[in-house]
Amino acid sequence: MDKLEIEMPLVNKCSKESCGYNNGCGCHAKAITIGDGTNPGCDTFFDSSRHTSETKRVAGVGACKVSVCKHNTDFECQADSISVGEQEGGVKCLTFERR
Repeated sequence: MDKLEIEMPLVNKCSKESCGYNNGCGCHAKAITIGDGTNPGCDTFFDSSRHTSETKRVAGVGACKVSVCKHNTDFECQADSISVGEQEGGVKCLTFERR
């Protein structure tokens, strides 16, 4: 199988334990997408009682649609890494900083 390797910031912690990709406070999706323009929500989050069995892979930030974040350049995150967790009633990128 051909594989694509891309450098992207890692999700160093996810405290939203009810997400299907969360295992041991780590996000184990291949990549996540952040935001919808101004809200830095985790678009990849889904509430599930079943969790991924993957524990070795660490998710990267594949895309960020929050152009008002200081870490965003051309809809891609430039932070070293991010944290995701519950904030203001939603699951959000906690590394978000408004320009």
